Amino acid sequence: MTDSQKNRVEQWLEVNKDHGLPVTGFDIEKGRTALVITDPQRDFLHPDGVAWGAVGESVLENNTVANLEQLMNTAVEAGLPLFISPHYYFPTDHKWKFEGTLEKLMHAIKMFDRKGTLDVEGFEGSGADWMEEFKPAINNGNTVICGAHKVFGPENNDLVLQLRKQRIDKVILAGMSANLCVESHLRELVECGFEVTVVADASAAAKVPGLDGMLAALTNYRMIASDIWSTKQAVANINEAK
Repeated sequence: MTDSQKNRVEQWLEVNKDHGLPVTGFDIEKGRTALVITDPQRDFLHPDGVAWGAVGESVLENNTVANLEQLMNTAVEAGLPLFISPHYYFPTDHKWKFEGTLEKLMHAIKMFDRKGTLDVEGFEGSGADWMEEFKPAINNGNTVICGAHKVFGPENNDLVLQLRKQRIDKVILAGMSANLCVESHLRELVECGFEVTVVADASAAAKVPGLDGMLAALTNYRMIASDIWSTKQAVANINEAK
């Protein structure tokens, strides 16, 4: 495969393979390993989504949508448990008295908005909904859809509880966005004693003048996670473990 055929993350992994840091590696163990996806939602990943102007370039560079679809379908077909950690905002969340930078932006553009905790009116096809390509894997009746996380990490939803209740202690992590929710989930899961590898091109991040979230994420993934995989590597490893 030539460099022109590789996505941005694959190229980065090739160029930065001689970093001198120890790489633990990650083995998939049946019964102990799950795939966790953060925010596989239209507001991030669809050209009509409210965040597309910030993340769209990165989504296209990484081939993120196709990679996420392949990753989730492969996991489901292999019998690997799939967990979704979504991001929703309800009307009461817009009454918060202060926000960080990206919280302020997300609230201003009505990202992930739903009418209420118990109200799914208008959810189908909204920015808070899953990408259509992902629905067969997510809506299959076996996938665990956790409660909403509200900032970036899983500290305030039930992801860790759901994983622990299935005796999962190894996580393959992907989703949106790379340097925010994915990285925050990585940090919290590692702090909670999980072994984590990140599928970095099944993610993407905001690119704005002077700031490149994908590069920030890749640096921190390398320094925190047990390993970084491309989607091709992840799919091969899942199929081999199957």
